[in-house]
Amino acid sequence: MRLAGKTALITGAARGIGRAFGEAYIREGAQVAIADIDGDRAAQTARELGKAARPILMDVTDQSSIDQAVQDAITGLGRIDILINNAALFTAAPVVEIDRDDFNRVFSVNVAGTLFTMQAVARHMIARGGGGKIINMASQAGRRGEPLVAVYCATKAAVISLTQSAGLNLIEHGINVNAIAPGVVEGEHWDGVDAFFAKYEGKPPGQKKAEVGAAVPFGRMGTATDLTGMAVFLASSEADYIVAQTYNVDGGNWMS
Repeated sequence: MRLAGKTALITGAARGIGRAFGEAYIREGAQVAIADIDGDRAAQTARELGKAARPILMDVTDQSSIDQAVQDAITGLGRIDILINNAALFTAAPVVEIDRDDFNRVFSVNVAGTLFTMQAVARHMIARGGGGKIINMASQAGRRGEPLVAVYCATKAAVISLTQSAGLNLIEHGINVNAIAPGVVEGEHWDGVDAFFAKYEGKPPGQKKAEVGAAVPFGRMGTATDLTGMAVFLASSEADYIVAQTYNVDGGNWMS
């Protein structure tokens, strides 16, 4: 098992991609803190994943919640060897209709949440010594602009940039910081994404999802489990010499 004896904190892990990461890490021998703003759902997920999982209540927009969640994970697991910054929000609107409150809300989760959770865990890793692995969730949306997705695209471009800067800064402590950039991924979150495009492009529900899935060179949308191989690899000793990189896992949607 590639992560035997390791411990991981995963944000936004009660469902979807975060849950799939937790399942994959447990299969590889890790213990996992399932951190989420939905405490009940996190507890349910942890029960379903078994004794190697434990729930953590965490709001990545609240510094006191970040600090408490990190401490709870350390107390429960003994240490944090791996962090996945997975918690994120999506939004869409024409540029002339972008709302400042919505902008602040999405940046608070996707960018500030990533940075300050990374900071809190990195401080722990530095203090205990021995290095660690931090994986940030970017997106193909961070590689380019999209007409209706300026805010979300900007947040994910910021995640890529934070990954580069933090990776260069923290490797001196033996902490590898890298990122995964998924493409379009099947899941319950797509109901909300599809609704934005139905509103602004006048498409019937489900049409945008069908269109983007058909446009993937691989021939379909991704699934959460399509991302787990890269997440396990980047957390393992096999990735010790990889620093500040963002890997596309998107079925060929974007080449960089």
